[in-house]
Amino acid sequence: MGNSTTDNDLNPHAGDAAHAIVKGVLSQIPLVGGTASEFFSLYIASPLSKRRDEWIVSLDERLTILEEQVEGFRKDEVGGNELFVTVFLQAVPIAVRSHQEAKREALRNAVLHAALRDPPEEDLQLMFLQYVDAFTPWHLAVLRYLQDPRGWMEMHQISLDDVLAGSRATGLERALPELKGRREFYDQVVRDLHARGLLKTDTLYGMVTAQGMLQSLISTTGEDFLKFITSPH
Repeated sequence: MGNSTTDNDLNPHAGDAAHAIVKGVLSQIPLVGGTASEFFSLYIASPLSKRRDEWIVSLDERLTILEEQVEGFRKDEVGGNELFVTVFLQAVPIAVRSHQEAKREALRNAVLHAALRDPPEEDLQLMFLQYVDAFTPWHLAVLRYLQDPRGWMEMHQISLDDVLAGSRATGLERALPELKGRREFYDQVVRDLHARGLLKTDTLYGMVTAQGMLQSLISTTGEDFLKFITSPH
């Protein structure tokens, strides 16, 4: 994958074909079809292409860095890695659908792991990509905090002297102050993470000691997921 991959994705005609299909579908909508088709052409198609191209360029740059850092790794050989190709093709449309850099970065890191041949087994990788697609950046932030509450607070210069016994929800709101008072929202985030097997619990309520508040709550699968979406170097 060199810089030339940004010209028109993997197939130089794929973007034009997709564009034509969407326009054709929209034009068939009664009454507003023509207007919708023109709206897509004027305001949507170009930004989608820009998102795709920017993400692929950034991925190519990261592959170049890996080539410099990892002995024996050559980015011009990744095309022969079937798993890499599969993960890449799964990741591209997810990246195009999102403007949120946290998700786009997670997808880049996932593809890099596939390139290095050190990721989880294939089915788990594809499942993890779907998680990134479904999650918000807050899901990723909450999971990272609950992986290592103590480390998170130290990294963000939150005094551990202020960590008192209480519920883990209190600790979460201290660690991520933007979530303060948004209990319904982060409760759903926690349930989502637990439902996918990434957290050991589906609630942050119940009294715990200060030490308990700083303990990790993520599962082995949660650890694998975070490793997969974290930069390998």
